[in-house]
Amino acid sequence: MKIRRALATAVAAAVTAPAVLLSVTPAFADAKPAAQTQDKQSKPTIKDLEKAAAEAKKAYEKAAQAKTDALVVLKETYDALDTTHPLAVAEKAAEQAAKDAAAAKATADQAVTAAKTAVDALPEDATEEQKTAAAAALSEAETTAATAAAAKIAADTKAAEADEAVDDARVAAARAYGVVDRALDDALAAKIAADAALAQAKKEAEEEGEDCEPEHDLTAEVTGLPTKLVAGTTTAFSVRVTNGSDRHMDEVITYAGVHATDKTGLKDTGKFFRLQWSTKSSPKWQDLNEDNYIDGVGALKPGARADVKMRLTLDKATPAGNGVAFIAADFYNEDGSCGGAPGADMYEFDVKAAGSKPGKTEDAKPKPAKTTKPGGNGHTPQGSASATPATNGNLAATGSSSATTSIALAGGAAVVLGAAAVFVVRRRKTGSDA
Repeated sequence: MKIRRALATAVAAAVTAPAVLLSVTPAFADAKPAAQTQDKQSKPTIKDLEKAAAEAKKAYEKAAQAKTDALVVLKETYDALDTTHPLAVAEKAAEQAAKDAAAAKATADQAVTAAKTAVDALPEDATEEQKTAAAAALSEAETTAATAAAAKIAADTKAAEADEAVDDARVAAARAYGVVDRALDDALAAKIAADAALAQAKKEAEEEGEDCEPEHDLTAEVTGLPTKLVAGTTTAFSVRVTNGSDRHMDEVITYAGVHATDKTGLKDTGKFFRLQWSTKSSPKWQDLNEDNYIDGVGALKPGARADVKMRLTLDKATPAGNGVAFIAADFYNEDGSCGGAPGADMYEFDVKAAGSKPGKTEDAKPKPAKTTKPGGNGHTPQGSASATPATNGNLAATGSSSATTSIALAGGAAVVLGAAAVFVVRRRKTGSDA
């Protein structure tokens, strides 16, 4: 995440070019982007869009299952309409009745034809009784044929209606399946739209970033770091991170950076230092990453705290000199919000040559002191005319040698960045990693 690199960059820049940072601090303070709050209120958050995308996915999966189920029902309905469905049974009965009626009509027509033939075959000397009988037979055959014809028409009508009922049932089944099929198409379109909106929002967040807010109640305090370290030794200390706010923090990140010089204050001796960390969730000792951020704290509920074990090893070749440790903490939430300590607390220590006796030592104390909170943040106000003198004054009060001046001034520069300066450059790019 870009935001995770910002504090590390600010501290490194302060160590290497304190005068530049001190001179540009007010400019940073005035560079706050405008209209951030209005944009956040008018646009859905990443979390909102992720929720919408998840719901659209569920709706699509539900619609896909509904289509699968509907296809099974459609096939079963079609099969039944060909065999056991009541409409199919009625259709077959009507078709058989129509066939029987057609056969009966054909028989009746043949009887009429036979009766007419019998009438035509009467001899000239046929008696009246014979003529009357033949005529009666013809009349009866014609009546029977007429009845059979009417029955056939009725049977044909019923057969056609039965066929139409089956066809209508097939159409109704197909239409019902079509509704489910279209619902799947709509669900897919909604899913695509939701995914696209989420992707676009993430892309915009990556391009534009999101301002983090200072959270002074997220603290990181060092215990056990002595004011004197000896080359060739390893020192164990700890950083306690506390969420003193009333908000839940989904991911808390601790910053821990060490910078050192020889006695002249001109030669960087940081290459001789190895700083490692371990947490309850990540018990294996790990070297700090290139940005000096520790990702092993995890989430913190309001009022909760977590300890980070630290191990600082000095190579035997480490020159005598002076060092400072910078400690801070940030948090990041799934909804895109983020924040943390506006600056880094500084802990000073002396470096003794290998084999030296450290003598009387005590735990390093943070500078600036947390008991003084001008502006409510515990750091010297940005742009204050007393910023640099206060830093030098603190050094004098500790009894540190004059050789510490350059590196202490550098550390002071990082702290003087303050809430506005650091948070202007600490911008989170949602969805990206450090």
